[in-house]
Amino acid sequence: MTNKILHIATCANFIPPFINNIKKHFNFDEHDFLLISSVADDDLVDVENVKLSSFKTLRSKLNYYFAAIVKMHQADKIILHSLFNQRLTQILFFTPWLLKKCYWIMWGGDLYAYQFGVRSWKWYVSEFFRRPVIKNMGHLVTYVEGDVELARKWYRAKGKYCECLMYPSNLYKEYKIPDKKSETINIQVGNSADPSNNHIEVLEKLLPYKKENILIYLPLSYGSSEHAENVIAQGREWFGNKFKAITDSMSLEDYLAFLGTIDIAIFNHERQQAMGNTITLLGLGKTVYLRSGTTQWQLFKEKKLVFGDVGDLANLDFLDTRSNIDVVKAYFSEGNYNNQLAKIFG
Repeated sequence: MTNKILHIATCANFIPPFINNIKKHFNFDEHDFLLISSVADDDLVDVENVKLSSFKTLRSKLNYYFAAIVKMHQADKIILHSLFNQRLTQILFFTPWLLKKCYWIMWGGDLYAYQFGVRSWKWYVSEFFRRPVIKNMGHLVTYVEGDVELARKWYRAKGKYCECLMYPSNLYKEYKIPDKKSETINIQVGNSADPSNNHIEVLEKLLPYKKENILIYLPLSYGSSEHAENVIAQGREWFGNKFKAITDSMSLEDYLAFLGTIDIAIFNHERQQAMGNTITLLGLGKTVYLRSGTTQWQLFKEKKLVFGDVGDLANLDFLDTRSNIDVVKAYFSEGNYNNQLAKIFG
């Protein structure tokens, strides 16, 4: 008996928790996972229907794509965890009859390659294959409806919008914040070493407060190492020992504890990004600043969440965010998430 639902993904950090959640709440035998080796391999459950390809040799790659073609034809539903894999996109380009049963879980960067991708010949070749695939994708899975609107605008996407929180990392996290032991204002800037965080622009906005009792934290454990080095050099020059670069990865528990110490978080992304960080901080009642005009800005406004505009960052006052905790707890809940998954899997 073939599995009903095929998942195709790279084994990123939030894939093992996603698999564990399905194992806990759904009929796991109905799911088949075809994964490419990545950073979270060691966190995978060792079961027959989770297949991991090393991708170290040409043979392993060919075997993976052959298995993908066969299993996609056998499956009732195909869940594509992002659309970064160009080979997979090319396969779907040449097998358009599969698209009606495909569910594209939109990560963000896979959509915004249209807007922010460097217009080289490689980009044009990639878009040649992506355009009809995205246009005819059967289902668009996200909880940021603005991203679906952009897919329709940029690619004339016809797929059905399936509202879903996507991964457990986007859910409300219960965490008792310890009493603060100092008067220091702890400020988080960005969530990674990706240049899209626009770190320097934020640091410039914080320069007027360099003599205040502040500590500025920048999570830089993944992304562009070159960008991280530039940001660290500039941050130390401007803020000295008040600038703290986080370059080592943390466990989820340690990172949650770190977020619990933050007073103000500033996310200056021009596109939908850092959603897990933002949701967690809003759910902890922290003061968060976002860039206006982004799809996450639109989403959080619709949910009646309280947050600030990076463009209007004129002081370091805390916002009255007490209502945010209940809003995040209600919408970004495990129950709501699993109800959404049930509609997709059903």
